[in-house]
Amino acid sequence: MLFVKNVQFTRLVKADGSLREFNFRKHTDSQGGILFSVDVCDLRNNRIAFKMQHKETAWKIVQSLVPEWVTKNEHILNQLIEEELKNAS
Repeated sequence: MLFVKNVQFTRLVKADGSLREFNFRKHTDSQGGILFSVDVCDLRNNRIAFKMQHKETAWKIVQSLVPEWVTKNEHILNQLIEEELKNAS
């Protein structure tokens, strides 16, 4: 029997002048690569969902149809994922 540890966490990030709650969940894609699905609410409580994938040396947003305040904080999201993976191992 194979057990896979579920990695799921929430962090607060100041984005677009407001403190926002980003929710992260680790999973694998169809090729066996690691992805993180991330979701956050905007000021109108609309849920924004996107995926992040490790490319070269950092975690990057896969889809480009996210608000600018999300892409501006991509480096912070990368840092949060790296810290969580380090603590989880």
